Amino acid sequence: MKFGTSGLRGLVEDLEGQPAALYATAFARMLLGAGKIKAGDAILIGRDFRDSSPKIAAICAGALSRAGLRVVDCGTIPTPALALYGLECGCAALMITGSHIPADRNGIKFYRPDGEIDKADEQAIQAQAAALREAGGVDATAGDADEQAEAEAIRLFLARNKALLPAGALKGLKIGVYQHSTVARDLFVDLLDYYGAQVLPLGRSDVFIPVDTEAVSPGTVALMRDWTREFELHAVVSADGDGDRPLVADETGEPIRGDLLGLVAAEHLDAQVAVTPVTSNSGLEEQGLLRIRRTAVGSPFVIAGMAQAVAEGMGGVIGFEANGGTLTASDFIIDGTRLRALPTRDSMLPVLAILQLAAERRMPLSAVVRSYALPVALSDRLENFPLETSSALMAHLRGAQEGLASFLAPIGEIGRVSDIDGLRVRLKDGRIIHFRPSGNAPEMRCYVEARTESQAEALLSEGLGLIRDFAAKRS
Repeated sequence: MKFGTSGLRGLVEDLEGQPAALYATAFARMLLGAGKIKAGDAILIGRDFRDSSPKIAAICAGALSRAGLRVVDCGTIPTPALALYGLECGCAALMITGSHIPADRNGIKFYRPDGEIDKADEQAIQAQAAALREAGGVDATAGDADEQAEAEAIRLFLARNKALLPAGALKGLKIGVYQHSTVARDLFVDLLDYYGAQVLPLGRSDVFIPVDTEAVSPGTVALMRDWTREFELHAVVSADGDGDRPLVADETGEPIRGDLLGLVAAEHLDAQVAVTPVTSNSGLEEQGLLRIRRTAVGSPFVIAGMAQAVAEGMGGVIGFEANGGTLTASDFIIDGTRLRALPTRDSMLPVLAILQLAAERRMPLSAVVRSYALPVALSDRLENFPLETSSALMAHLRGAQEGLASFLAPIGEIGRVSDIDGLRVRLKDGRIIHFRPSGNAPEMRCYVEARTESQAEALLSEGLGLIRDFAAKRS
């Protein structure tokens, strides 16, 4: 088990039982020791639709009860809905989810009463877990919740999102909702219908389907292309397993980059500052719409960057990632209604913002995307890539400059190099290639940018090929 870009992740077999109870207890002890909660306080638990999630949630519920807390079951609910409800009632929370990773894996996301945990909290939880392990572990008997609050949490989240757009803002749009196994699937239908769109639910599944909104699989793209053509849709929308990362495809079924969705959401809120990871499109700064601050990959880093901006007296602070997850650190006013800060990934805001923009301009989504004239950015990953191999690759690339130059020689000459998170290289011809091990799973990711789609596709293929060649030579 390890903390990645958002929460604790690992194989189901490594999380069920003692480890789940251990980390839930460690989280409770960290909060109690820091004075952020007290014995008898309520703590929320939500979960996604993975087969393993109910069992892990029950183990955590038992551990939290034995730690002296009152467990409130929020059911199968999007992570941002759970986080919002926790902020509203001043409760800590756990979300049992592996987000977009395969069903043989799962995880836990942790929230203090004032929001998502940070890297210091992760270290404190790890320290508590190590002490508990050293003392012989904890009781891993499953338990039941003391209260139910799913309906109330969903109601609050819907009310927030029903204040984002004017009434009837999406009238005239025909939108498909790829429901698969995301906990956001019914909420998308309800919200789009509320705003006047014609909504077509598609692809609902009782079996968990991992959907990565940053590296959309060819199978998912093929589905969306077929649906847009067959049903003459203006868009297809969806989210990952826990509903905090959006997926939007245009009228041709082509996925829209998550960082563009975040940029549109920032415009919608009239934000002034955007905090985003180094993997987001390099053309954001050239838009001149916002002050852009760059971070390492992962919501804890984006949240820390937003908090720093607020501490410096900046207003209108928003954050977003290349996966589309959009966060707010400031309160915003929309048509006289206050939208409270929600400093955790949210999929609803960026989806609604870009759909309204298309409706207002009376333009297809593909034309909206082209109007921003961002460099073409693509990414993909090699799954089941051993961690020791990715570590060896990054050590090789970070070694002597000659080693990096030799590795990239089949692609081009090195211009500038950034090592904020992974290794990001701007080639002398202006193209960008970025190598980075995933923080959540045994995967090696490659990000590229180029002037045209064909150049970006070729660069991505070449980059992944270099990674495969390196791995083959080590095996």
